[in-house]
Amino acid sequence: MKKGESKAPSQRQLKVGEELRHALAWVLERGDIRDPDLAGVAVTVTEVRISPDLRNATAFVMPLGGGALDTVVAALNRAAPFIRRQVAKSAKLKYMPGFNFVADKSFDAASRIDDLLKDPSVARDLAVEHDEEGESDGS
Repeated sequence: MKKGESKAPSQRQLKVGEELRHALAWVLERGDIRDPDLAGVAVTVTEVRISPDLRNATAFVMPLGGGALDTVVAALNRAAPFIRRQVAKSAKLKYMPGFNFVADKSFDAASRIDDLLKDPSVARDLAVEHDEEGESDGS
């Protein structure tokens, strides 16, 4: 493996990441964070990726309803030590990782791909491929 390439996460990383995602969602749902930028904002935690040594976690978040994404992410990063303490109460881990909150861009990418597939020239090409497959069945 070349330097700079990352390997797939281990089962342990995936399991811990999912447990942290659930615990984070619970903490954010309760609304105990007293930050004016988070007041009345529902936040979705889409994924938590954890480092191989289980010491750092990156949480991908999106505000529901498309609120001010950068403001919400900045507020969550300011509140990260408090959130870490709250998550430690519910997650059963020997060591609680530090959290870094990042905006989840996967919805934007999916929307862009969806728009490309709806393009008339792409739809025409997909229809031609589908018709050619149907003719080769011997129907």
